[in-house]
Amino acid sequence: GHVTLDRQLPGHGWPLGAISELLTEADGHGELSLLLPALAELSSRGQWVVLVDPPWIPYPPAMSGHGVSLERVMLIRTRSSEESLWACEQVLRDIRGGAVLAWHEDPGLTRLRRLQLAARKALKTGFLFRPHTAARQASPATVRLQLEAEPGGTRVRVLKSQGQRPTEPIFIRHSSHLPGRAR
Repeated sequence: GHVTLDRQLPGHGWPLGAISELLTEADGHGELSLLLPALAELSSRGQWVVLVDPPWIPYPPAMSGHGVSLERVMLIRTRSSEESLWACEQVLRDIRGGAVLAWHEDPGLTRLRRLQLAARKALKTGFLFRPHTAARQASPATVRLQLEAEPGGTRVRVLKSQGQRPTEPIFIRHSSHLPGRAR
């Protein structure tokens, strides 16, 4: 849904059967807006969009305004990081189609591999939101993006994209006509 970003991703879009990491300095600075076109497509086909332990509850009118079918959005809350990672793996393995979005500071390399394998085996898309400091750590994720909030949008730096070399940062403008957003 973002032409300049799609050109930098393997297969010209978010990879299916893979984990993509989105690394941010802070939560809530437009990182979810990058995924809304893909989430709208998935939910319109009756597939699930599962959010595991988001640090905030996404604004439903904005999601709906971008075409995400709210009936196909599931929110999972857990009591611990271990439960959260277990839930992510189970959703990747067992729910037919769709995408999993999860927020984890440091899941560890072994757990990241397990999530990547579960996504690959079930042909699901997983998005893992992590702090920007995770860029220094190894990861089996197919795609790794570093996101920086800027006035009016998000600057995206491709750190890793299987089959493609990282390029110059991309600027993605936030939509100015979202429900609930001041004009």
